[in-house]
Amino acid sequence: MADKLRWGILSTAAINDWVIGPMRQTGRSELVAVASRTTKGAQSYADKWGIPRAYGDYEGLLADPDVDVIYNPLPNSMHCEWTIKAAAAGKHVLCEKPIVLTPEELDRMEAAAAEYNVTVFEAWAYLHHPQMNRVRALIDAGRLGDLQLITGCHAFYLPPEDRHNIRLNPALGGGGLWDVGIYPVSQSILLAGAGAPVEVWGCQITGETGVDVAMSGQLRFSNGVIGHIWGGMRTAQRYGLEVVGSGGTLVIPNPSIRPGTENEDQSMFLTTSDGREETIVTPAKDAYQTEIETMESCLLDGAAPKMTFEMSRRILRTVLALYESAETGKLVAL
Repeated sequence: MADKLRWGILSTAAINDWVIGPMRQTGRSELVAVASRTTKGAQSYADKWGIPRAYGDYEGLLADPDVDVIYNPLPNSMHCEWTIKAAAAGKHVLCEKPIVLTPEELDRMEAAAAEYNVTVFEAWAYLHHPQMNRVRALIDAGRLGDLQLITGCHAFYLPPEDRHNIRLNPALGGGGLWDVGIYPVSQSILLAGAGAPVEVWGCQITGETGVDVAMSGQLRFSNGVIGHIWGGMRTAQRYGLEVVGSGGTLVIPNPSIRPGTENEDQSMFLTTSDGREETIVTPAKDAYQTEIETMESCLLDGAAPKMTFEMSRRILRTVLALYESAETGKLVAL
């Protein structure tokens, strides 16, 4: 491989707007191609963003020998099929979350990555951001004492009349938990440090198309840590994360929604059990750029991915258990 990663984007999804800039800013990546379902759509998008090559089908992009890495932001239900096809074409893949919708799909994807010797990992931009590294360091250093509670929310308002939005389409893997509730779920698992929870309880509000437009959940981990999550698509935008321990409480106002993408510093607020307050500032850094840089480190420097298939499996199992609990009204053991 050359000293730069050559990226291709699989579709013209809106989230690309946040990724294209970082691909061009790191110095070790370049965006060389984009694919859409039609040649006209792909070419129009390529002209808009100054992308050298446009393909009117996904297969054309995967066959391009000058593409090293695929960014896959397709609808959730299409992640498995096209990530595996990309792997079979010898392409590494950064796949948007949720990486898959079933354990069987995840097994197939992991097997394909191993068979074709490519790097594949789930796209969690916040995970690579220095702010989250700092949160984990504070916990590991004992600044919060014994961890007890992790509370997270991520919600926004999607009008019910927007019935054609893919987030409301059950056939495409729609739903508030899959879309945004999965952020606090992943953060609870990451920070609790005890693997997947041992049991979960979920309660949902179902919308007019049959998907959940809101999900509330509780996660209990083997080390005694409790996670509370809220995610949905029918409230004013709100997001945040609070980590509580015997020695202090850490409040993170912007834990997951593109931290640093507006070139702003990120502030967290620590209150110790004896009442002392401290503001902890992470210098401005685009979260999507850190995600691109992680792929660069993996492929150009030999680093291991931060997001492993095992971590993806823990998140997936938890989400599926929350849906089961919400449908049955019972606690679900994992």
